[in-house]
Amino acid sequence: MALPGALILDFDGVLVDSEQAGNQLLADLLTELGHPTSIEDTYDHYVGLAGRDFLHAVERRIGGRLPPDFVDRRRAQGQALLAGGVAEVPGAREFVRSLPADLPKALASSSSTRWMQGHLAHLGLVESFVPHLYSGHEHVERGKPEPDLYLYAADQLGVPIADCVIIEDSPIGVRGALASGARVIGFCGGTHCRANHGDLLRAEGVRHIARDFAEVRSLLGL
Repeated sequence: MALPGALILDFDGVLVDSEQAGNQLLADLLTELGHPTSIEDTYDHYVGLAGRDFLHAVERRIGGRLPPDFVDRRRAQGQALLAGGVAEVPGAREFVRSLPADLPKALASSSSTRWMQGHLAHLGLVESFVPHLYSGHEHVERGKPEPDLYLYAADQLGVPIADCVIIEDSPIGVRGALASGARVIGFCGGTHCRANHGDLLRAEGVRHIARDFAEVRSLLGL
């Protein structure tokens, strides 16, 4: 895999190690609401989804409607995480700072731009990506696993999607990234990635798997 014309990265679980903390909070909230949920359940069914797609997936799984204050309670959980900051995925800052200065790059996430920008500030990486922060529920009608967000990001960067490499950590994200026509690296470097994570990504059709950013660099020829 040669150095791409542009690099598009997912955010949670790729740059910030937020999936474990966020999904544990989600599991705790659903359990408190009377729907016993483990963190493994949240990994298997909700990672990569956002907005209405996420809410619909939860309601399908619990077999009923969520209470009216569910969104507000999830938002409060997210605000607490944002205020405290979340650690980087090991090696993320060093990787981003080592990229060629003239390589176009963007974030394409199911999270909000506010979430991304806040955590980028904690990591000291704001200038590496702003203004190219794209959210699946702010910038496109159809979020992941549809390819729309990646296509939008590539268009904003002015680079054909076929010349882009996308780094994704979730099966849902990989599915959409492959459908976009980009080259895709399935990333397994976050603490939420279990022993079979690479197999889950390969099952979606991704050929290139990286267990850490050293392997990402090797795949990109950096």
